[in-house]
Parts: sequence; structure tokens; C-alpha cells
Amino acid sequence: MLNYLIACRSLTYAQRAARTLERNGITAAVIRMPRELSEASCAYAVRVSERKLAAAQQALLAANVPFGAIHPDRSKGGRA
Repeated sequence: MLNYLIACRSLTYAQRAARTLERNGITAAVIRMPRELSEASCAYAVRVSERKLAAAQQALLAANVPFGAIHPDRSKGGRA
């Protein structure tokens, strides 16, 4: 199954996003954003599964947790 990366502008926002998702029953992991996907050197992302992506977006929007672009996770751990 493919995973997706939800970009966050800082570690604090990524941690807040992960906590919000976990409270909504969505498994999430905070990771460093791959360099090729990030313009900022300190960007972080939250990894979620493809089938939970829509629910994750809705949960973050409902909780007013800011997030950026969403990318497929093409790293070695991108497929579960």
C-alpha cells in the first residue's frame, strides 16, 4: 500500500498534526521531508497511508492544523 507525506513547515507543526491524526484514529509518523521534495532545509512531514489520506486531510482542516503539499512517499519505506 502506498503512503503519502503531508508537508509541515516545522517539527512542531508536524508533531501537532500527528497528535491530531492519532486522536482521530489515523496512524501517523513524523519524518524529515525528503530533500528533493522540500524547499526548506528544516521541513518535516507526516506519513499516512493512502486509504486514510482523505480522512487525514479532513481531520487536519477541522482542527485548524496548517499543512502544505501532499506527496506520494517514494522512499524505501513508502510502501507498507
